[in-house]
Amino acid sequence: MYSSFVPPRQVRIGDAAAFVGTTPRAIRHYHEIGLLPEPVRGGDDRRRYGYEDMIRLLWIRRTADAGIALDDIRDAFADPASAGAGDDGIASILERLEETLVAQEAELRRQRTAVQRMRTEGSRMGLLSDFVTGRLRNLPEGSLRRADLDSLLVTERIFGPLGAAVQAGRFIALATHPDLRAESDRVDAAEEALDDTIAVDDPRVARVAAERHAFEEALHAAIEDSGLAADDDALFDSWDALHPASADEGAGAGADETGRDSDRGHESMSVLEAIGKMPYDFSPARLRCMELAEELSAHDV
Repeated sequence: MYSSFVPPRQVRIGDAAAFVGTTPRAIRHYHEIGLLPEPVRGGDDRRRYGYEDMIRLLWIRRTADAGIALDDIRDAFADPASAGAGDDGIASILERLEETLVAQEAELRRQRTAVQRMRTEGSRMGLLSDFVTGRLRNLPEGSLRRADLDSLLVTERIFGPLGAAVQAGRFIALATHPDLRAESDRVDAAEEALDDTIAVDDPRVARVAAERHAFEEALHAAIEDSGLAADDDALFDSWDALHPASADEGAGAGADETGRDSDRGHESMSVLEAIGKMPYDFSPARLRCMELAEELSAHDV
């Protein structure tokens, strides 16, 4: 039995969009960018789409779903070679697209690895490089504070993973010496109390500087006695073994001479640039305190 239904010779934009699997708004955009020629309009001044229009819409839809940009699709359709039955004019576009997808897949793998590290190491610890977390991994859970990790994150940004790994020895000593941790907290609080209400020549400034100097001396002695200083030498050897190409460029910069961790794709930034861009809300009195403490250390050398 034959159907009496006769398909229309032309359809309106809503029916065309529904058949292709897109929206009228998308089809109007195709017209605006020259991807799809404007069709004839009916007596009601509405667009009408015929068979060839629908074929082109289907190809546009499928090609766009493959990830090809609309501008590239338009250029391919404009190429006379696309009229042939063989090469459809988008071979080079597909080659570029595949290269882009390969790069995106690599980036997704990197991101997934980073997320897995954060879940394994802890969200903040996992944001540091393996070279830094490797030195901290054996510490008791909870012995590192958020401020410790914040400091390591900043140091790694400026001096690279090697610089942060060396600084990690300081936090290992604090985490394993409760008396030093308590003294560190006391001196930190005394420095923070040197706010904008304190004059730079206030006697408290010199007193706190002396306390900072004494604490740093005690911390250094603890690091020496515990063998952490010897571990620092091993860190340099390990870093040189992992990065032989940059081994002769100096160890202070981390991954390269500018302090970038190239393995993690950070933009290059010199130490001076980084220090100039990282704000520290220190009062004049506190800055003077830091200067005095450095002068005391220089006299000991």
